[in-house]
Amino acid sequence: MNKTVEDLASRWLKRRPDALSKLENRVLQSTLERTTISKDTNKAVAFHQTLGDRVADTIARIGGSWSFILGFIAFLILWTAGNVWLLSRDAFDPYPFIFLNLVLSMVAALQAPVIMMSQNRQTERDRIDAAHDYEVNLKAEIEIMALHEKLDELRHSEIISLRDEIVRLAEQVKRIDEKLSARQAS
Repeated sequence: MNKTVEDLASRWLKRRPDALSKLENRVLQSTLERTTISKDTNKAVAFHQTLGDRVADTIARIGGSWSFILGFIAFLILWTAGNVWLLSRDAFDPYPFIFLNLVLSMVAALQAPVIMMSQNRQTERDRIDAAHDYEVNLKAEIEIMALHEKLDELRHSEIISLRDEIVRLAEQVKRIDEKLSARQAS
């Protein structure tokens, strides 16, 4: 059974081969070759990450965690309590805590774009995962359609063999009936 991508495209996707995307063409080719298309997209993404990408992802992962939030709250409490206690003496950052506000502004100014870079990369990674999921799902659907086709062929051949067997048995019953009729007549 020599099938081609063109045959599969017209039969299962109901499209002309020139209307297929590169991805669909690859899926049909892998179906013909009986190869897998599943892959670990995490490895592919990790391979292309730069040092800056890894640092941004680490900062986003740490900055968006409860441990960072709780640690930063503890830092703020210590800062304010320490400066209020030292207020009676030489406070490092007196009451309006201007230096603390400067530090918080700088942390926010640096952390926000880094987190946005990480989110942009995550969005791109999600697109890659979605495309891969579509590819795997398409292949699964095509394989299921192929199995249905094979089952239909098996059922059809089974029905034909049953029909032939019924015809053979009917002829045998007819011969037996003729023999019995001939014996009863004699």
